[in-house]
Amino acid sequence: MIKTTKAVILAGGSGTRLYPVTYEIPKPLLPVQRKPIINYLVDLFLQHNVGQIFVSIDQRFRDEFDWWKKRYYQNKKIIFSEEKEPLGTFGGLWYLKDELSKDSFFFTNGDELKKIDLSKMQEFHQQQEVLGTIALVKVPDAHNYGVVLCDKAGLVKEFLEKPENPPSKYISSGLYLLSPEIFNYHPGPKFSMIEKDLFPKLAQENKLSGFKFKGQWMDCGTWERYENVIKKWM
Repeated sequence: MIKTTKAVILAGGSGTRLYPVTYEIPKPLLPVQRKPIINYLVDLFLQHNVGQIFVSIDQRFRDEFDWWKKRYYQNKKIIFSEEKEPLGTFGGLWYLKDELSKDSFFFTNGDELKKIDLSKMQEFHQQQEVLGTIALVKVPDAHNYGVVLCDKAGLVKEFLEKPENPPSKYISSGLYLLSPEIFNYHPGPKFSMIEKDLFPKLAQENKLSGFKFKGQWMDCGTWERYENVIKKWM
């Protein structure tokens, strides 16, 4: 049984690569096979008994997310955290520090679909005795993503953002398991990126690991990738 009971879904991004549609519809609410992208993430957490889910959103789209929750998850413990201005992939997490201060929690981008055994990821995280674990997935086109290099023990040693000649096919899947001590590294409620402002520090201190999984993973970040997801997600 999984012990981590909380998760955060990052759903406040601008979705610039999917303009003009995302001027009016937040990317996590775009449909994949007639169901919003974010549903697949919520369902993944609920299947693994993660019962409290926080969704970080742009306050401009509060009505859209209220409608979404009422339609799909009216009786589930889903709590919205509003950002009045863009705070990146790490900055907005500051507003949830009190809620997340007692135990480790999952943290995921809201525009990717993934099938992963969260229980195994949690077990790996605990064995490593680290503050953060990145779920790593093997892809054929790693040069389009952030490549993560680990040593034999699974500790992350280096990040390479869209390298021309990737030394590995394993990339960050945008899903993390974080211990509450990461807030000791947080710069506060200002724009910051977890990939640049947290992970390099943890890696330098041998407090970041990479969990390789073989489950399905697909990115919805561009029109080409979004169409591919609609056609191929299973």
